[in-house]
Parts: sequence; structure tokens; C-alpha cells
Amino acid sequence: MSLQQRLNEVRAAEETPEISRRSVLDDINRRIHQRLIELLGPELYDRSTSSDELKAKVEQKLKELISREQTQLSPAEKSRLIDEITNDVLGYGPLDQFLRNPEITEIMVNAPDVIYVERFGKLEATTEKFLDEDHLRRIIDKIVAQVGRRIDESVPMVDARLQDGSRVNAIIPPLAIGGPKLTIRKFAADPFKVEDLISFGTMTPKVAMFLEACVRGRLNVIVCGGTGSGKTTTLNVLSSFIPSDERIVTIEDAVELQLRQDHVIQLESRPANIEGKGEVAIRDLVRNALRMRPDRIVVGEVRGGEALDMLQAMNTGHDGSISTVHANSPRDALSRLETMVLMSGMELPIRAIREQVSSAVDLIVHQARLRDGTRRITHITEIQGMEGDIITLQDLFLFDFSAGLDENGKFRGKMKSTGIRPKFAQKLQDLGISLPQEIFQFEYIDRGMAL
Repeated sequence: MSLQQRLNEVRAAEETPEISRRSVLDDINRRIHQRLIELLGPELYDRSTSSDELKAKVEQKLKELISREQTQLSPAEKSRLIDEITNDVLGYGPLDQFLRNPEITEIMVNAPDVIYVERFGKLEATTEKFLDEDHLRRIIDKIVAQVGRRIDESVPMVDARLQDGSRVNAIIPPLAIGGPKLTIRKFAADPFKVEDLISFGTMTPKVAMFLEACVRGRLNVIVCGGTGSGKTTTLNVLSSFIPSDERIVTIEDAVELQLRQDHVIQLESRPANIEGKGEVAIRDLVRNALRMRPDRIVVGEVRGGEALDMLQAMNTGHDGSISTVHANSPRDALSRLETMVLMSGMELPIRAIREQVSSAVDLIVHQARLRDGTRRITHITEIQGMEGDIITLQDLFLFDFSAGLDENGKFRGKMKSTGIRPKFAQKLQDLGISLPQEIFQFEYIDRGMAL
């Protein structure tokens, strides 16, 4: 027998007791969990009982059930079982600790024993796990049931929300190979303000002042970027610049925006039911919003035929509208808008669509998640109009990548002005919104050559 084989046997012998003990505890967990559900039953869903009373009742019953176990358990093991089962019954099992952790922004369950989280923009594996696939399914069923939804073989994927507003996506077999998958994008209890984005380096004070002037001046703004780039957070900050005396209508797939103004109407789309009926799409809500006397329309994300209705709203007196689009650059955002307008079913020539876009949208704010995990605004681009069949764009601010990385691997760069004053500056001036000239003062940006 080789030395390596002997070492492997020794390691296996050392690990076996711990693995075996964990298996015993898991069996006790399943058994007591099932017994607890049988004993308390409807009491777990009685809304007249406060959460503290219910938690005390669950913990008391758990102590009684554990005390009857024939298997000898240490005080630490008993405490762990009580915590785990309480989290399962009253919360979301092993996910609870991640949901409580403010450093974690996303939770990804690839399998019952494979859970990843995003912390400070970086993915990392965790040691937490569900007992088995059935345990994971129970948690998924609990989440979707709380918002009046269902997930089964006939409806194998669903978007839902936790009670705190965190966005949840679940998908199960037969669509998900290898078992159920769960993704949770956490909802900040205290939404980020512009000061937070400045401190994170997402934008500079100069850029913040410029964007605030654009929103107050009722320019139509599109925020674009990839998945997880922070578009919704930036949209929320931009929306906070809207004056409090205006009526705001927000339209989203799942409510995420947290506006602090007094006069805010929130609309949320609804998927079709099990019979394929009752769907209310974003496009339907955009049309309905036009009848609600809005001063501003804020669409969480444009991803389909509603792009045409949004552009028409912008072109027919609803200035100051804001929305987000998935795109890799400002130019790509325009291509995406063209494609989505065609998805509306209207057979419009490309030139007519581009004229609609160029006259409707004033500014594109592009945001990206960089490889160091930070989220930065990289482009602020003005739409200047049409030249022939092409929409002309002009970068007003760009992120300076030439500054390199610091000793921690973070980008040193920041947004810098290209030295070009936007065409809409006079419009802002006419509205009494003045911007200091130094905002547009030329700053060097490395594009491989000097500007």
C-alpha cells in the first residue's frame, strides 16, 4: 500500500465520525420537524398570533420533543437543532443567516448542498446546506405561497418577493436539471442615497450634481447596464431627485423602488394564472399609467413591446420619465430599444423607430460591475439627434480606466468630463436650473490617445 493510500485511509477514519454524527442529527431534524408541523398545524399560520408569541411557542414545543429523543444529545447539539428547525418553520432555513447579513447582496442555491452568496460584488461558496431536495422544495413552496403563487410541474418557474421585498426566482424540474434552483436578490431595508453612491465610487459629486439637474429639468433618462450592475439602485437614486410636489407612477415586474416622495403610485405586473389567464403585462400598466395623470413615469425595466408605449409617452408630454434597459453600452441600449419596439407587433420602419428614440430620450447613463466587484457609472451620454439614418451620441462623462488598480486590486479611476457642454444645457438654463461651468471643464481620459 502506498503512503498516499494510507494517508487517505487515516483522513477518512478521522472524518467518518463527524459525518456519521451529522447524518444522525439530520435524521432527528427531519423527524422532529415533521412532528412539530403535525402538533401545531394551523397555529403556525394564525395571523392573530404575534411573531414573538409564535416563536416562543415553537421553541417550547421543540424543547419538549427533543427531550423525548432517545439519542444522547449535547447541549450544543440541542441548541443547534432548535435554531435550525425554528428557522425552517418560521423563516427560510439555512438562508436566514444570509438574509440577515447586510454584507450579502445575493443568494444562489444551485443544489441542496451547494449555496453561493455575493459579498462586496464577489461570489463565494458557503458551507451551509439544506437537508435534502425536499427540504429545499419546502422553503421554495413557502416563499411563493406567501405571495399567492404556486410552483409545480405545470408552473415550474416563478418570480416572487419575500416580505422585505427581496426578489426571488425559483425554477424546478423538469426545466431545472439536477433539482430545484433558487436565486434571491436582497432588498435593502434602508435604500442607498446619492451620498452612498458617491462614497462607493459609483459616481462623483460632480456627476451627482449634473444628474440631479437633468432629473429636475425633466429630461428623459435611460439607465443601462448588465445584470447585477446596479441599475435599479441608480434608478432609485435618480428618482429621489424628482421634486416632492409631482405625482409619480412607478411600474415594475416586482416592486423594488423605494421612493420617499409623498405622491407615489406603485404598480406591479401580474403573470398568468394556472389556466394561462389574468396576465397583466408591463405594457398594460404603462398604458394605464397614462390615464392616471402622472407628472413622471418610472419604469423599473423595459424589456419588451412596452418600449414603444414608453417612447410615445415621452414624446407626448410626459417629460422626465426614467427607466432601465439591459445593454452593454449606450449604443447597445439604442439597438435594444429598436428591437423591443419591433416586439410590440407594430411594423414600423427602422428610421421611424430611430426618430422616435432620438426625440424621446435625452440622456443614457451606463453602469457596469467591474472585475474588482465594484459597480461604477462608466458613461453618461447625450442623444443629440439624427444624422441621416444614424442616431448621434456624445459622451459627456466617461470612466477613466487609465488610472489602473490600487494595492487591493480596486480601480483607482473615476468619472471625468470630456469637456463637451450638452445641447440641453440651454433648456436647463431656461428652466432656471444653472450648472457651474466647471462641471464641463475638460479632463483627460485615456482612450489610447489624448482627446
